[in-house]
Amino acid sequence: MQSVTKQITIEELVEQIPESVSYLFKKGIRCIRCGESIWGTLEQAAKEKGFSDAEIDVFVEELNGLCSPPS
Repeated sequence: MQSVTKQITIEELVEQIPESVSYLFKKGIRCIRCGESIWGTLEQAAKEKGFSDAEIDVFVEELNGLCSPPS
């Protein structure tokens, strides 16, 4: 599994980390549930919702945490 970056497409993200749908939904990025563009990147989806670069960096970090096995 590749790590999550800002440039990962929403489609790839959901395929790799199904839990990302719930994570993004809680952040206000309802990219799957309401039919918004699934083909854009994580960064594009977050920017459309008004998130800053720093906030997007946190999303990337947290999403990578979702795909890491517990230690």
